[in-house]
Amino acid sequence: MNLRLNSEFGTLKAVLMHRPGKEIDRLTPYNKEFLLFEDVPYLDAMQKEHDFFTDLIKQTTGAQVFRLHELLIQVLSDEKLLYQLMRQALTKSGMTHLTEHIMGRLSTAECATALTAGVKVHELKRKIPNLASGELMDYAFVIPPSPNLYFQRDPMAVTPGGIIFSSMKMDGRQREADLLRSIFENHPDFKENVHHLYPVNGHDSPPSIEGGDVIVLSKKAVAIGNSERTDEKAIYHVAKALLAEGTVERVYEVHLPKKRNYMHLDTVFTVLDENLVLTYPDALNAVLQTSLYTLKEIKEDKVNIKREVLNESLLTVLEKEIPYLEILHTADGNPDYALREQWFDGANVFAIGPRRVISYNRNKHTNRALRNSGVEVLEIPSSELSRGLGGPRCMTMPLSRAKI
Repeated sequence: MNLRLNSEFGTLKAVLMHRPGKEIDRLTPYNKEFLLFEDVPYLDAMQKEHDFFTDLIKQTTGAQVFRLHELLIQVLSDEKLLYQLMRQALTKSGMTHLTEHIMGRLSTAECATALTAGVKVHELKRKIPNLASGELMDYAFVIPPSPNLYFQRDPMAVTPGGIIFSSMKMDGRQREADLLRSIFENHPDFKENVHHLYPVNGHDSPPSIEGGDVIVLSKKAVAIGNSERTDEKAIYHVAKALLAEGTVERVYEVHLPKKRNYMHLDTVFTVLDENLVLTYPDALNAVLQTSLYTLKEIKEDKVNIKREVLNESLLTVLEKEIPYLEILHTADGNPDYALREQWFDGANVFAIGPRRVISYNRNKHTNRALRNSGVEVLEIPSSELSRGLGGPRCMTMPLSRAKI
């Protein structure tokens, strides 16, 4: 496993996922917006749906499914790393002085759960009876939860040239990226194969970029969305690192409207085969501003790149990069059904092989259009998973695919 991907659709060999856990039960009607949710899912049903999804991947591809929680427990055996992550998690509540107390009273598995599901004051008092919590009330979070963690696509991205570790736009999600980076840079299964592209060494507050905005167009080209979650400066630094590495020759910056249904580039379109794209109707034409980064020169270890603003739609860019481009629209272009199914990420299917995808069963009109075009569609239940407003692609981080 070399932790490089040269396509979005090569047959899946390994993938990282996170089974929703106690962090979902932290959501209430009163804190859901603060925790970046628009609804309160039912955890038991959510876990059954996610288990179905995971089992389907294993049964149909034979791919190895890595679970984030298990990997996290394994790397936390390093006490220095555990201390670092626990102290970072306690910073927001101002309780960093409790780091060693918590480590001494929780098992490694409990620490892993604390880092993902959070900890409340009253829960900590059971372990530390004489806890001095200052002005924090019993039901306040000492460590906030990460309910968005089951969307594994956002905290990092694997490209043809290496790994982008995300700098999350929303402060409440930054710990997700920190956890993944800690796992990949320390776990024996991965650490020797991490070619680090971003953040740039020495940047303490790197500009934001999220994995959902990164799409591999071909072996030589990557597209990155300039969205409400990914900044132009981050795209510049990633483009510079990718082009200097030498595998990728072109990086496209795609300027997305700052709207909910354009949150990430992968909500606009996904690549299903070497010449097949699924998109929300008219989205490709709606994105009118793109920029192209190419390598200018590398001189005395200094990398210079060139940025060219293209007066072209995203559709035109895709036609250049993907020969004989074929486009499918969500709900087969029906405006009413497309609007409804796009809300539940109809274009955000997960390709497990060429023209072979996993999709939410609720997006039946999109699934029918895919099948009519010769795409094998495997459906998963989606009553609860979809409440987080992310699709099957959002929930998966491919680590290895068959080369195209």
